[in-house]
Amino acid sequence: MDFAFVKGFAASGALIVAIGAQNSFVLRQGIRREHVLAVVLVCALSDALLITLGVAGLGTLVQGQPTLLAVARWGGAAFLAVYGTLAAWRAFGTARLHAAGGASTSLRAAVTTCLAFTYLNPHCWLDTVVLLGSISAQQPTGSRAAFGVGATAASFVWFFALGYGARGLRGLFERPPAWKMLDAAIALVMWAIAASLLFGR
Repeated sequence: MDFAFVKGFAASGALIVAIGAQNSFVLRQGIRREHVLAVVLVCALSDALLITLGVAGLGTLVQGQPTLLAVARWGGAAFLAVYGTLAAWRAFGTARLHAAGGASTSLRAAVTTCLAFTYLNPHCWLDTVVLLGSISAQQPTGSRAAFGVGATAASFVWFFALGYGARGLRGLFERPPAWKMLDAAIALVMWAIAASLLFGR
């Protein structure tokens, strides 16, 4: 059972650490020190829910619904493309965003955006429900719960480390050009993920 926990932790960690929509948003909020606890909890608890659904077997059902997958793919791509465009607007527009001050994000807006990045992004579903669900299905029946707990633990460790660790970059992002570079990178990431959803993962 301990091995299943470690395997779940490693598998989940390998998927989560990749640069993506969630991570970019958490990093941005962490640098600005805005609603960090709420954001990381939404991400980690959402992952815990999706991982649990995957371990319970929902991934197999989802894979058998091509219409649902298509709707999720197109809807997710549209959302990510729009958010990427907003990030590009911040990067190349005239707005000046600083690590402190500037246009702040309300708690409701931060949580809503975080939920959207989680539940409207098919990559989150594919990684947690489908991929981790498939890996858990290969474990002995008595070890699947431990695998799920390990995968969930990796999510909590990563998001808390990213959200609170980003504060160390605050000094760098006191300079507006650094924010513009970050937003430009976020725009590219969002557009790349949207393109991968439309033209193949």
